[in-house]
Amino acid sequence: MDFPAHIRVYVVGGAVRDGLLGLPVQDHDYVVVGATPEEMTRLGFQPVGKDFPVFLHPHSHEEYALARTERKTARGYKGFQVYSAPDVSLEEDLIRRDLTVNAMAQAVDGRIIDPHGGQADLAAKVLRHVSPAFAEDPVRILRLARFAARFAEFTLAPETLDLMRAMVADGEVDALVPERVWQELARGLMEAKPSRMLSVLRDCGALARLMPEVDALFGVPQPEQHHPEIDTGAHLLMVIDRAAADGLSLAGRWAALLHDLGKGLTPAEYWPKHHGHEGRGVAAAKALSERLRAPSECRDLAVLAAREHGIVHRADELRPATVVELLERTDAFRRPDRFAELLRVCAADARGRLGRNDDDYPQAERLGAALAAARGIDAGVIARASAAGQIPAAIHRARVEAVRTALGK
Repeated sequence: MDFPAHIRVYVVGGAVRDGLLGLPVQDHDYVVVGATPEEMTRLGFQPVGKDFPVFLHPHSHEEYALARTERKTARGYKGFQVYSAPDVSLEEDLIRRDLTVNAMAQAVDGRIIDPHGGQADLAAKVLRHVSPAFAEDPVRILRLARFAARFAEFTLAPETLDLMRAMVADGEVDALVPERVWQELARGLMEAKPSRMLSVLRDCGALARLMPEVDALFGVPQPEQHHPEIDTGAHLLMVIDRAAADGLSLAGRWAALLHDLGKGLTPAEYWPKHHGHEGRGVAAAKALSERLRAPSECRDLAVLAAREHGIVHRADELRPATVVELLERTDAFRRPDRFAELLRVCAADARGRLGRNDDDYPQAERLGAALAAARGIDAGVIARASAAGQIPAAIHRARVEAVRTALGK
């Protein structure tokens, strides 16, 4: 599309950053300088922004935002007054952005506009805030932590970490709404190195404010013979990265993150043992999931992982009847895909330990075979041959026998 001469359009943000890094560019965001909302509408753009002028291109449907400035007016991430007018410059728009690597623009002729040293920080692999205005939006703490998970080789500028700590101390993080916290956490969990997100949040103090149940795991010891890394928090970081490497779903990664919350509730006099931590962790996993408005599939799998990971690890010791009880308790007959994801979470837990990252996990194959055998029985035939009121027990017995045969017990 040809714009009038007085209107200038730039690609901004992640598309510029990823292009300079040689990474695939998924989406393009544009800043428009010198235009009014009325002009954009006349050009065929569709207005969609609620808080500031954003428009969809009439053909590509990509977003075009008018250049704007922001002024902090209240606590939290919504406490801003936005000013957008044709006299707002590109440089004024860029300075309100979060990180230097995200505060670059590219003109239509390919020229890079980089007033805040984003290219230098890309080369040095540093995540650094653009200006003190970073402190005005607590969501930026979560965004930076998410970027740390995506760009695992990047370090965090010391002055940016100091600023984030000051924001946490000032209570800015406490003003975040659960839905926004979940949105950023979920995106970070789906990155290649989600442990980096947790580490950044913990380093600045935000993890203790947002997920105190997870933060409480750091410094809690475990028996060295089972956990050579000893520290439960260190184990958690290994587990979540193993879950990411194994390609687990968001629900699986959330379950991996919450599976050991019960260890944070073990009285210190019982350390390093954590008998019964599975049961203690159920309520904690459910409460944290509900507090952050996690989707039901994430909450439910987290509860299952907290409650069942210990017994899944002991699969080779279980009697056939106990295996069938596990399958029934986890609703594996109706939800086999979820049960398979639970087994993947447990495998990540087993491998997320010092020196055990590549260990085999035969428990998954064993329980998978048990489920296949138990599902292979003909419940209809059994039901027709059983007296009224005896059908569930008859089906259970048939499942036990099928598992006994499949497992050779």
